[in-house]
Amino acid sequence: MENGRNDVPENANEHCPGTQSEEAGKSDSCKGCPNQEACATAPKGPDPDLVTIVERMATVKHKILVLSGKGGVGKSTFSAQLSYALAAMDFQVGLLDIDICGPSIPKMLGLEGQEIHQSNLGWSPVYVESNLGVMSIGFMLPNPDEAVIWRGPRKNGLIKQFLKDVDWGELDFLVVDAPPGTSDEHISIVQFLQASGIDGAIIVTTPQQVSLIDVRKEVSFCKKVGLPILGVVENMSGLCQSLSKFRFMVPTETGEQKDMTESIIADIKKKSPELLNVFAYSEVFDSSGGGAAKMCREMDVPFLGKVPLDPQLCKAAEEGRSCFADSECRASAPALKMIVDKLLAQQMVSRPENGA
Repeated sequence: MENGRNDVPENANEHCPGTQSEEAGKSDSCKGCPNQEACATAPKGPDPDLVTIVERMATVKHKILVLSGKGGVGKSTFSAQLSYALAAMDFQVGLLDIDICGPSIPKMLGLEGQEIHQSNLGWSPVYVESNLGVMSIGFMLPNPDEAVIWRGPRKNGLIKQFLKDVDWGELDFLVVDAPPGTSDEHISIVQFLQASGIDGAIIVTTPQQVSLIDVRKEVSFCKKVGLPILGVVENMSGLCQSLSKFRFMVPTETGEQKDMTESIIADIKKKSPELLNVFAYSEVFDSSGGGAAKMCREMDVPFLGKVPLDPQLCKAAEEGRSCFADSECRASAPALKMIVDKLLAQQMVSRPENGA
């Protein structure tokens, strides 16, 4: 937990005891630190910002963290589509992106190029819909290609600002998209939100063992910091799409591939047109070890379900739109909807009376 403390100044010496320690400004490690005098004379005690955070979060009914053991498993895609799904049910939803070094949420919500506005109530979220607001460091970067090279304390400071300075208003759900792993950001968000109550975490993984090894560590982290685990989602659980969306290639003697899609589709239409509505499925990752479902049984955590690797879902994420808005994501949208419904039932949350 030491590396995740938020009471260590960014320019502090190594082995800093922290500004709230009785040894602050007095220990041997403080000698020569530019903060030594300030730390020695500063008042000690609870962080006053936590009171402000509790007041802000008092209008948020449910807070859900979305975590992953490693990157590239579709965690941000899931966070975005979960938020879209809840908003489509007429819930008031906020999506907070605390992936400081890799903020992808603005693109996945179609909000690239948007800026944060400030009012007398604080920072205003950027809205996709009237009931879906988003906050991310991505809105604060002058250039989307600019790297964010920050140490832990500065990251923690921004996360704290997102919680205490953003005017979320009345929310049914605040979905927090966290970076992969178990680092400063995770410890901070848990510490900052615990006083106001966190429903728990959803952990996203892929089926293969290399991902599940890291997910086990994520589960262990949640248990150590007292964060309830709402469940695990197995993403990219096999490539699945309708036969009509596939391209058919034939290898040639030169090693190149010849595209036979047009002739094969024409042949299917002529001889067996009903096959064009059939979904083809193929395992992309090795799930012979039992996948996420087996891991959940072994670690005694809930398994929320599987989402197939659907190229149409990937396209929706790239274009910043909901996979529920049309009938294109025929493989993934129903799977995601089942997970959302299961989550609501688990948390005993009823849809608003005017919900779909």
